[in-house]
Amino acid sequence: MTASSYPSKLLESAVNEFAKLPGIGKKTALRLVLHLLKQDKDQVFKFSDTIHHMRQEIMYCKSCHNISDSEICNICADVNRDHSLICVVESIRDVMAIESTQQFNGIYHVLGGVISPMDGIGPDDLTIGPLVDKIQSGEVNEVIFALSTTMEGDTTNFYLFKKFEKYDIKTTTIARGVSIGDELEYTDEVTLGRSLVNRLPFENTL
Repeated sequence: MTASSYPSKLLESAVNEFAKLPGIGKKTALRLVLHLLKQDKDQVFKFSDTIHHMRQEIMYCKSCHNISDSEICNICADVNRDHSLICVVESIRDVMAIESTQQFNGIYHVLGGVISPMDGIGPDDLTIGPLVDKIQSGEVNEVIFALSTTMEGDTTNFYLFKKFEKYDIKTTTIARGVSIGDELEYTDEVTLGRSLVNRLPFENTL
């Protein structure tokens, strides 16, 4: 649909905003906007208010950098979880994927990405410093590398492994039941859960 074929500038503007979302083209954006126009105003206002409040009020856990409604997320605040066991992941979506397996009772650390020189992302752009601080505290027994099995993920794993070598901790990695290049969020729960349970010493993968 061309800009001139929109009957309303307001409609066109709304479609353009929806089309900025990943995986949403102009046709899908138009369907979504027209659907909202058919809803009661109160429902649409509730929808927009929810998005607004999420963006304004959502926080990142000061401990693990996961999304949270408070300074410390529910996982880090849970005294029944094993705080000596840290699973290092790339993104918040990976936390959600692993939690869905119900096979992990430790805590997480979200790096916020992986080392990728081609994309201009180096170690200082990730939350590696706070992770090292946790390990220096002496309260961590094991760190599990659960990054995607890509060249960038493997580079980040090796960088972290070298960082942690001088500390008396175990470093492991999830078993390679996850296909090369796959992202954790797209791995089925059974496979991902099994790869966590059957994790290997990281040095065995070198």
